Amino acid sequence: MTDATATSPWRHLPNALTVLRMTLVVPLAWMIRESRYDEAVVVAAVAGLTDALDGFLAKRCGWQSWLGGVLDPIADKLMLVACFITLGMVDAHPDWLTWLVVGRDAVIVAGAVAWHNLIGRIHAQPTRLSKLTTVVQIVYVLAQLLHLSHWFELPLPVLQGLIALVAALTASSGLQYVFIWSRKALHGRERRT
Repeated sequence: MTDATATSPWRHLPNALTVLRMTLVVPLAWMIRESRYDEAVVVAAVAGLTDALDGFLAKRCGWQSWLGGVLDPIADKLMLVACFITLGMVDAHPDWLTWLVVGRDAVIVAGAVAWHNLIGRIHAQPTRLSKLTTVVQIVYVLAQLLHLSHWFELPLPVLQGLIALVAALTASSGLQYVFIWSRKALHGRERRT
């Protein structure tokens, strides 16, 4: 990071966009719960744009920070978990899919908290599988919202295929995280003894 970048008044813009995305979680969940799907599509699209823009600005302008690295995945998880829960509440998908997505994220968060408390500060980088899982979950949520809106109706086999893909990737990436971080914890303990 150059001196000009470090002192730029705009350097906090990526984090501000992430916080904006977090503030959209409750209105989006409410819109889905109240069957206001057309508005929900717009809010979800704005959230997606802020996600893309904050990442682009952080990398392009050198405005990356530890705080941004923590807030960005939290914002993604809050948005996705809220969407999966509320889409489940309106019977847009089976309950087991909601439990799978929420359960995976709960396991990851519990593991991160345990790591932080027992081992030290966590410096996690998402795996390629985890990034792919997040992208597919976002695509599914947007597809489901479009399907429920008055704008576009997807064929049922497409939605069923997306549900199967989300389920497979979510389960696989959850197991991958458990395996990777369990192995790191074991190797870390072996080095200390």
